[in-house]
Amino acid sequence: MTRSTAPGPPKRGTAPMRISVPSRSDAFLKRFTEVIGGPLGKHAKPGMTTPGFFTIERVLIIFTIIGVLLAVLAKNACRLNGWGGTNSYQWACYSDWTALFHARGFAENAFAPFADGAQFEYPVLMSVVASATAALIPQGEFDRALAFFDVNLLIVAALWMVVVIATARAAGRRPWDAAMVALAPGLILASTINWDMWAVAFLTLAMLAWSRQLTFLAGVLIGLGAAMKVFPLLFFGAVIVLAIRSGRYRPLWVSLAGAALSWVAVNAPMAVANFDAWKHFFTFTEDRGAGLSSFWHIYNVTAAEVPGMNTLDAGVINVLAMGLFVACCAGIAFLGLRAPVAPRLSQLVFLIVASFIMFNKVYSPQFVVWLIPLAALAWPKWKDFLIWQLFEVLHFWAIWMYLYATTADIQASNAFPTSFYVLAVLGHMIATGWLMYRICASMFDPRLDPVRRSGQVDPQAGAFAGARDSFVLRSTRGL
Repeated sequence: MTRSTAPGPPKRGTAPMRISVPSRSDAFLKRFTEVIGGPLGKHAKPGMTTPGFFTIERVLIIFTIIGVLLAVLAKNACRLNGWGGTNSYQWACYSDWTALFHARGFAENAFAPFADGAQFEYPVLMSVVASATAALIPQGEFDRALAFFDVNLLIVAALWMVVVIATARAAGRRPWDAAMVALAPGLILASTINWDMWAVAFLTLAMLAWSRQLTFLAGVLIGLGAAMKVFPLLFFGAVIVLAIRSGRYRPLWVSLAGAALSWVAVNAPMAVANFDAWKHFFTFTEDRGAGLSSFWHIYNVTAAEVPGMNTLDAGVINVLAMGLFVACCAGIAFLGLRAPVAPRLSQLVFLIVASFIMFNKVYSPQFVVWLIPLAALAWPKWKDFLIWQLFEVLHFWAIWMYLYATTADIQASNAFPTSFYVLAVLGHMIATGWLMYRICASMFDPRLDPVRRSGQVDPQAGAFAGARDSFVLRSTRGL
């Protein structure tokens, strides 16, 4: 395998670089350009000429502001009428922020997660963020839970912009793919449920840092992301595969060191000061049963309706979920080492995180935001992206209708049947699996990969850019 000379992401101080334009490169979007005069002409040189005030990143910020405003509108029923009772289920405007503000003691003590006897079921850095935002809410005779929601919403808006710009810069010649993140229905509906956008921002910034060969910084950002949510650590699964394939192990060790240092720096003080509060996240995760919208939950829901079909307890689910996830990781490693050319980093990260989501003990509605920036980098095809998002929106509504039907005092004929919820969960899993299949197919036939078709090998390759194959699984009968 010869060393690649295809361009990666632009570097500071280099000449302008021609970029890929969606109206030219995406057949689905091209159909919708007639109302604005059709696709960009073949003699135009986007990226090579000055665009004036409306640069790509400024337009993407405008798109993001539109997305944020739609996110506010999606929660407006609860902002006006309150989150009490079944309102948040009936109007699909539930948010953990308002629920936890009183339920976990933030209303009385902003730093409740760090108090003796605290049982806050999230990692340390998320506890810090929750406490810091709660500390901004003054005492008084007003709806303090609503104020807590609004403060967190403003922070999410800023994080959303960070994720969009980081995605655009990490995409190399395809910065417009970040518009998927700016306008994603999944983000509009689910970004204001919990603090997951913090972890998404850390992972996306780590991908950008890695693409700029800032290996240690990428590791530090992954460690901070893991202190918010566990899933950013899955980034290292992709790095391990590419390290084995290229024979370059130093980037792996350097980034792991950065992650370990940042994670320990955040977690050690809490573990020393209040070990019981610190470990609660881990014990809670291990002991909890099947969470809403997970495969295991719909299995148990179905089993409860079928005579003779046994439900699964937490211990069995732990074993099955971990076993299936490990099997998926082994399969992804096999594909990554078997593919005719080295897979792109974002392709592997998407596959690993998607596998984690598919077989996790819980699939909270906001988990979709984990995958959206990765999808924009791994498989930037608008048609497939929107079909996937359609199923995620369907699932989003189905879970709230399911909760409303099981908690509100209404007649069964006025509620969606449980089977609708089960089918919606299966639908989102199949749609996610379809994206995974498309990515795997493009790994074995690079001509299918829209990123490679734009003249790039891997804009996020970073320290692995241009590496020769050191270890590849080959079949004696050929591929």
